[in-house]
Amino acid sequence: MLEREMEIKLWESYHYRGDYKARERLIEAYAPLVKYVSGRLALFLPPAVEIDDLFGYGALGLIQAVDRFDPSRGIKFTTFAIARIRGAILDGIRKSDWLPRGLRQKERQLRDIQQVLANRLGRFPTDEEMAAELHMAEEDFRKFLQEISQITLLSLDDFSFEPGGTGEANVLDNIAASHTWEPSHLVTQKEMKRMVAQAIDKLEEKERLVVSLYYYDGFTRKEIAEILGVSESRVSQLHTKAILRLRGYLGTKKRDLQG
Repeated sequence: MLEREMEIKLWESYHYRGDYKARERLIEAYAPLVKYVSGRLALFLPPAVEIDDLFGYGALGLIQAVDRFDPSRGIKFTTFAIARIRGAILDGIRKSDWLPRGLRQKERQLRDIQQVLANRLGRFPTDEEMAAELHMAEEDFRKFLQEISQITLLSLDDFSFEPGGTGEANVLDNIAASHTWEPSHLVTQKEMKRMVAQAIDKLEEKERLVVSLYYYDGFTRKEIAEILGVSESRVSQLHTKAILRLRGYLGTKKRDLQG
């Protein structure tokens, strides 16, 4: 990365004078961010997805970040760039449509059943209760979660790392900001953040820890597995359940408010 003094000079040269050599130096200096973000996302993707493809999508995101960054806002460029890189990779994955349609249908089915049970029970259902509702053995249900984990990455735009006012990522701010509602909708950003906090609080302890360690603290799946004393596949299952539960809960609240 660049020294702070040099970085300021390059931003001044490009942002205020349109110096494209400064632009090239900034892109080159921050290229390692693309590798970092691509590598982290690849942990939650099946082997069929090529890391080179992720890197290509991310490189476009970095270029967009350099072109759109405003140094006068007082936000760290790394925070801003990571959000853009990550968003570009997710957009590229969506457009490539590598996920089988049947897998998408399974994810929707699982999310719907989970929310029906949550409404009936007044809490999120356990694995045992979900398995019974699906007429599965509990072990088969966990394998099902593992399969579905391939698609939950595409739900992570609910947790995208957009820059906050202090230059730091805040998961509650980001989830709220990711749900763009029209002015006619009755919910406010403040209300959305309150609902997100409630939803996270309703998760089981290990699910909350996975959300916190991954989205707040930036740990990898392997590191989270070591911290929790479970396998990496179990971390994937916990992550999948947490994402599905949060999406289902927030979707229901949104429909209720819209009437």
